[in-house]
Amino acid sequence: MPDPSESLLKPNERVLSTLNADGTRRWLKPRLSHGKFLTARRAVAYALILIFTLIPHLRMNGKPMVLLDIIKREFTIFGKTFLPTDTLLLSLLLLIVFLSIFLITAMLGRVWCGWACPQMVYLEFVYRPLERLFEGAPGSRKKKSHMGLRKVLRFVTYFLVSAFIAHTFLAYFVGTDNLRQWIFSSPHEHPIAFLVMAATTGLMMFDFGFFREQVCVVVCPYARMQSALLDRDSMIITYDYNRGEPRGKAKRPKKKLEPGEALALPVVELGDCIDCTMCVQTCPTGIDIREGLQLECIGCAQCIDACDSVMSKIGRPLGLIRYSSQRAIEDGESKLIRPRVIVYPLILTVLITAFTIVLLNKSDAEFLLLRERGLPFQTMSSGEIMNQMRVRITNRTDTDAVYSVEIIDQPALILEVGQNPVPVPAGEQVSERVLIKADPSYFDVSPKTITIRVSDGEEFSKDKPFIIHGPRNRASAPTEQPKETPSDG
Repeated sequence: MPDPSESLLKPNERVLSTLNADGTRRWLKPRLSHGKFLTARRAVAYALILIFTLIPHLRMNGKPMVLLDIIKREFTIFGKTFLPTDTLLLSLLLLIVFLSIFLITAMLGRVWCGWACPQMVYLEFVYRPLERLFEGAPGSRKKKSHMGLRKVLRFVTYFLVSAFIAHTFLAYFVGTDNLRQWIFSSPHEHPIAFLVMAATTGLMMFDFGFFREQVCVVVCPYARMQSALLDRDSMIITYDYNRGEPRGKAKRPKKKLEPGEALALPVVELGDCIDCTMCVQTCPTGIDIREGLQLECIGCAQCIDACDSVMSKIGRPLGLIRYSSQRAIEDGESKLIRPRVIVYPLILTVLITAFTIVLLNKSDAEFLLLRERGLPFQTMSSGEIMNQMRVRITNRTDTDAVYSVEIIDQPALILEVGQNPVPVPAGEQVSERVLIKADPSYFDVSPKTITIRVSDGEEFSKDKPFIIHGPRNRASAPTEQPKETPSDG
């Protein structure tokens, strides 16, 4: 007698392609379908792997092409260093990246997932080929002898590849020079870096050896976002149900017919789909593309290559599964120009223009004037009025520099700095205490605005206003005339 609890727990529909009906993990071992899209994706994938590996070793303007130094809070991108004070530039850059994703998705669907995502690139073109090498491809007749040894060798190779990727990934944050030194020295000399590398290697082993396609199905938020980013005219991988349905294989008579004998079977017009399920067997996320657009679809085009191969063998037109749009399949037409395809580029143009203007106008240095905490001014024993502040100077250049601090057009004021000019190493930030002294008679009004100039004597020179306070000079203030009182007449 069946357990009634099983019927209560069993879902009415498929929840995820990587789950069985009873909630257990459905392990996927997709077949490899050769075709033009697989060839193109393989070329793109290996080119991306090569670029990812080489970028930390390349130099531009004497700097690493990409270095994300979190400890120093410096981000070097294409030889240009961005500091934490470049919040406007970083904000514009992030907005450009996110809006570009929106535009690409609206036009080309999940082309990033299927062609350029690191998860897909390494899983489909590094780790799964290694699995097929050691254990055989699904459906192959490779001998299963010594399978335990084959698995051990596979995971040893996984570990070596994961360690190499982890070191490459770490180079983006510490630089190749530091990484090279750490590799050839004891882990006791750099325990934190070693633990980061070991943790990264372990995470990659877990990801590509166990979790695999579930990153795309369960973890990645991009699949859930596509419902808002796509529209009926976005390019997706879709099944032409008008041409393929009803699916099925043409049946042959079981008995041999005599000459002149007719076959008394109903004639059913079948579609081009012969229900071979090759599109399902080759899908790296285990979906049936014939059920329509699904969040698990990463747009890898393996089902297209598989279906085109079958169509070629049975002599039917290619493209039963193809890159198209929902509107093109349903209505036979597609709209290239639509609101989001116009709005996104316009916003992108504004953001890119603003980013370019800010980047070109970014000076070699910058400084901030910060008032010290406490009273707005102090009266010294000599009778002078003193204001305190700090000047924070950032040197953006690749060479050490010295910066002078001065007050413009105010000979009555005395400026005292800890050391003036202020030496600032390349790419560093230095803060110095500044005292501004004046005679009490200077403050005919209070507060007063003065101008502080910081310059390196060559290319950089910039002025900023600063407010100083003091006691109001009563002697120079206008006197108030007494009011006349009316006489009694």
